[in-house]
Amino acid sequence: MPVTEPYGDHPSAVVHRWEPAGGAAGGPAPVAVLLHGGWWRDLHDASLMDPLARDLAGAGWAVWNVEYRRTGRDGGGWPRTLDDVNAALRLVGRALRAAPERYDASRVVSAGHSAGGHLALLNALEPDTPVTRVVALAPVTDLERCAREGLGEGAVGPFLGEHPHGEPSPLRRLPIGRPHLVVHGDADPRVPVGHSRDYAAAARAAGDDVEYREVPGADHFAVIDPAHPAWAAVRARLHA
Repeated sequence: MPVTEPYGDHPSAVVHRWEPAGGAAGGPAPVAVLLHGGWWRDLHDASLMDPLARDLAGAGWAVWNVEYRRTGRDGGGWPRTLDDVNAALRLVGRALRAAPERYDASRVVSAGHSAGGHLALLNALEPDTPVTRVVALAPVTDLERCAREGLGEGAVGPFLGEHPHGEPSPLRRLPIGRPHLVVHGDADPRVPVGHSRDYAAAARAAGDDVEYREVPGADHFAVIDPAHPAWAAVRARLHA
């Protein structure tokens, strides 16, 4: 079972830490940081990523499943939600430095789904993030396009607020500067696969080391289902 630790004062500023199966018997464990989706809304929380956390921990990974402030009554929005994610990753970085015998700081993967993929990509731009590789699962990469296409039941407006500061879309902040894997199902109605096709092409053009994998017949949630071949392929790639 995970241990919950705070990284800030807000009730949602917590991470759920899963220890790897077998402990430190096999040496320092690779690290996965999970960022859930849900269009940044407080209708959804970090439990969305519990199946992946359990799967990775069982495979020998140390896992931090991150909660953050979301829109609604939770007080989230741009850039506060990203600020929370950055603070959570700084907590992970401190843990890695404090226990190098337990955690392999050379293998720190940030895996985000949907809106969590958006946050993972933006966090990778932070100079002090411990992340060495990003896995973006059906990610939100272009907020202007999402709003224009009416995706997320109008979630972009409440997230950005009336006067957003800075650029909130990974597509417009390329290059990310860290290797990343983008995985998207071609039957995804929530975030259409064309978003990731266009993002991957733009990232490569900007000089990023990006691998793009499209999963035939997979919908928006297949990529976070441990029983689906989409996730099995991701986990195999992470081990490689």
